Amino acid sequence: MVRAADMAGTRRMLRVIDVLGEMFVDLAAGRTRSPARTVVEHGDRRVLLVSPAVWEQRAVGSVKITTLTPDNPVRGLPLIHGIVALTDLETGQITALLDGAELTAVRTGAVAALATRWCTPDDADDLAVIGAGVQARALVRAVTAVRPIRTVRVHSRTRAGAEKLADWIRDTAPRPVRVQVCDTARDAVTDAAIICTATSTDDGTPVVEADWVAPGAHVNVIGGTHPDAVELAPALLADAVTVVEDRTAALDGAGEIRAALADGLIKVEDLRDLGDLVNGEVDVTGRTTVLRTVGMAIEDTAAAVALFEECGTAERGTGGPTAVPPPQEGESDGHA
Repeated sequence: MVRAADMAGTRRMLRVIDVLGEMFVDLAAGRTRSPARTVVEHGDRRVLLVSPAVWEQRAVGSVKITTLTPDNPVRGLPLIHGIVALTDLETGQITALLDGAELTAVRTGAVAALATRWCTPDDADDLAVIGAGVQARALVRAVTAVRPIRTVRVHSRTRAGAEKLADWIRDTAPRPVRVQVCDTARDAVTDAAIICTATSTDDGTPVVEADWVAPGAHVNVIGGTHPDAVELAPALLADAVTVVEDRTAALDGAGEIRAALADGLIKVEDLRDLGDLVNGEVDVTGRTTVLRTVGMAIEDTAAAVALFEECGTAERGTGGPTAVPPPQEGESDGHA
């Protein structure tokens, strides 16, 4: 079992970012695919999600089972629970089980860091974060792995949440960082070189307005809890280079993209695939850039194989934390 603690550390994060870049190039070229996830709603806003994908070039596949339980925080439990099974496509064996909630956070941050690596100068050191939850922490961890962040400005719905995140950044940053808690989102993002939004908004009112974003800045938009939820004002997309994981996925689940298209601010062909950005086919010189993510199952596959390779090589086959032993002689392996 690859646990949350096994996914920590800058080296492992960088490995996930690199492998995701390789995967996105394959995805943009049509060499792999990411089926739509199955969503089962039940009870009062509770959700069960099943997300399968295969990455043929690496001969791996994965299935993630995730639960979202909105009442859990008041119970003192995480909002998200889950597990990811990594499989060998050649043999069909399950090679590893990974903590699904932590893997989701790691790969979400890593996707944003991948775009940040390609859309910002090497010396970009000023970060603004809107939101203060698990995903906000993952974004800070990932972005600071690829850029020498010296200043972080934080804003959240509650001052207490923002202060808690600020303390965590100070305690865990890989280098000295000046952290400021801001009373408004505008104060946080004004003049920031890199902006990350990770809120739980569920409506069409922007959290960040277009004219707050400095020309040439890069914005990672990963939050929202509804396909039409908007964190960033769609008006910004009219003049920005807008990067998405996959056009079809963005059209289905990215509120800013859907709103900008409906208002005639952009056309579908204006959207650029993240794989093309990594491949050097997108010129972002001097441009404001936006990455709008929705999350895809193939990202879990790529992140899982990266972490399995990175933290499991020495222990693989020895019964260590990443090893899943094969059935013993005489055991039933089921009829799945």
